[in-house]
Formats: sequence, structure tokens, C-alpha cells
Amino acid sequence: MIPVRLLAGAPLALALAMLAVSGCSATWGCSDTTTKRGKAAVKVRVEDVDGRYPGASAEIVDWRLEPHPQLPNEGDQVHYRYRFHDADEFNGPALDVCAVDRKRVALLCETVYSAEASKPNGDDTGDSWLAVEHPAQVAGVLLIPNDQSYSRRTCSQDPKDGGGPHPPQQPAPGDQL
Repeated sequence: MIPVRLLAGAPLALALAMLAVSGCSATWGCSDTTTKRGKAAVKVRVEDVDGRYPGASAEIVDWRLEPHPQLPNEGDQVHYRYRFHDADEFNGPALDVCAVDRKRVALLCETVYSAEASKPNGDDTGDSWLAVEHPAQVAGVLLIPNDQSYSRRTCSQDPKDGGGPHPPQQPAPGDQL
């Protein structure tokens, strides 16, 4: 004869077993990892979240301090031109670009997308502006090689299908590059 106390817990145990078998258990084994930030440079090989080089590269063609044509009264801003090489026209990479001081400390950063640039001579070329607080401190403009276009959901967003490697966070002002 089976004790009544054991039978009382049987429906709960059976329900938990059914959830686990059906794929609806509370523990998915989801884990997120963040890729290490690559070395910032004027010319970079694009690096995916697995540390591989898919073949695309990018470079800062030139930069200068000048007033933005639509905001001339706000003083000088960083105007830079960038170029992607061998990037996929529709699903190309996105890279962080930072204006830095002499010690390679980020002053301001933004993300540029190869798909948004024009395409002269088969390369993705574009330009953009960074409105840094103190333009006289700018000593250069650098690219971070990590592809930011990878958009897999995190474990907190989707415990079942999320997780895995993610690109590093965009550098913040004050970050050493």
C-alpha cells in the first residue's frame, strides 16, 4: 500500500516532469557572453562575435574640425569620412567610431553602418559628424573592429532562444581605447 502523503505530491511531480519533457522547464541553461573589445585603429578588419574575420574591413579616410553646415553657430565639430571594403550591401557590418584625445581616451562615439553609406567605386563610403564638448582635445578618430550589427537576444530578453555571444558595449566617453 502506498502512503497517502506520497500520492498527494504525485500530481505536482507529474506536472513538473511533463513541463521538463515538453521544453517548458524553468531552467534553460541560457548564458550570455560578451566579446572582448578589439583594438581601435584608423584601419581595421571587421571581427564577428566569435572572433572571426568575415572578410570586410573599414578605415577612417580623413577627419577635420569644422562647423557643421546646418549648425554653424555651435562651433567646430569632428567631421570624418569612413569607408568599408568588401562589406555585404544589405547585411553589412556596423562599427563603433570614436573621437579620441592624445592618450586614446574616447571623447564621443557613435555607430556607423556600411549599409547607410554611399557606394562609389564599389566601396561603402560615408561621412558623419561628432559634436564633442571640447573639439580642441581631439587628436584622432578611430574605429573599433567589433561588428555591432549582431543582434541576438539576451537571456533576460528570451531565456529559451536567447543567449550566446554578443558584441561589446559601445565605448563611453572616458574609456581608454
